[in-house]
Amino acid sequence: MKQTTAFLLAGLTLQFVAGSQETQAAEGGLGFYLLGSKTSLAGFVPPPGTYVADYNYFYSGSAPINFNIGGVDVTGGVDANAYIKLFTGLWTAPDKVLSGNIAFSVSVPIGWKDVSAGAAVDVLGHVLQPKFEDDGAHIGDPVLGASLGWHEGSWHWSVGTLLNVPVGYWKKGDVTNIGFNRWAGDLTGAVTYLDMKTGIELSSAAGFTFNGTNEATDYTTGTEFHLEGAAMQHFSKTLSFGLQGYYYQQVTGDSGPGTKFLGDFKGRVVALGPALDFSFALGKTPVSGNVKYFHEFAVENRLEGDAGYLNFTIPLSGGGH
Repeated sequence: MKQTTAFLLAGLTLQFVAGSQETQAAEGGLGFYLLGSKTSLAGFVPPPGTYVADYNYFYSGSAPINFNIGGVDVTGGVDANAYIKLFTGLWTAPDKVLSGNIAFSVSVPIGWKDVSAGAAVDVLGHVLQPKFEDDGAHIGDPVLGASLGWHEGSWHWSVGTLLNVPVGYWKKGDVTNIGFNRWAGDLTGAVTYLDMKTGIELSSAAGFTFNGTNEATDYTTGTEFHLEGAAMQHFSKTLSFGLQGYYYQQVTGDSGPGTKFLGDFKGRVVALGPALDFSFALGKTPVSGNVKYFHEFAVENRLEGDAGYLNFTIPLSGGGH
């Protein structure tokens, strides 16, 4: 009986460890809005034209496992690495709308995840150490976007929406999922102050992400708030350097069967790091890009780690200032 109980709890623990990313705030451990994606020049909407962008997002983080089942302590941890490439097309209309520039975008992510987890549990004198590891590459959910922006002197501001369309790869119990299997929308407002004489730039963006229910798991991720900012020094029209950061807080808890065991998982994270914006000519084609690095801290109910971006944008037509 003792051995049977030990193996049953081992199985339960392994199942929990394997699905540990789904027990972080926001199902799957993260939302579809990539934190840190809207920092420098956040308030700008590009001038009329057609653009293509190659966004590359990197993340490496970990989270502890520490809970109790029927008086049995389970301890361990989760390590996760991810690389997501987003191919994006953007078109800014030639005509004004409400005295501003309106733009539409579509992004298709292709990503890779590597997740490993382990735990230690003492069951009736038997120390069990179940472990789990998996990795995989998949196509994620396409994201549709629209934004409207205005310019006045040194000030530039915009409002934008994003819609996650749940048609990418998602499989129940697969920790390498890139898709979310849920509809989700985001509303963000942003502003940029850029003094062309001094080269000083101050940018900020704030928004809310609203999540639908994953019908396959009956899990609803709570509403998420994100705040991003940047302080940059422009040394020329082609080079700037500065400090960027983001703050994330779930304002409503998750709901569904999973929350009955561990609570509503309101997540929080803060991150800071350096950034470099640059531009150059590829033949006669202008290319703009940036490199960002963020170190996370003050984390609750989420993975804690480091994130980075390497992005490039090329105008196919228009793009004049």
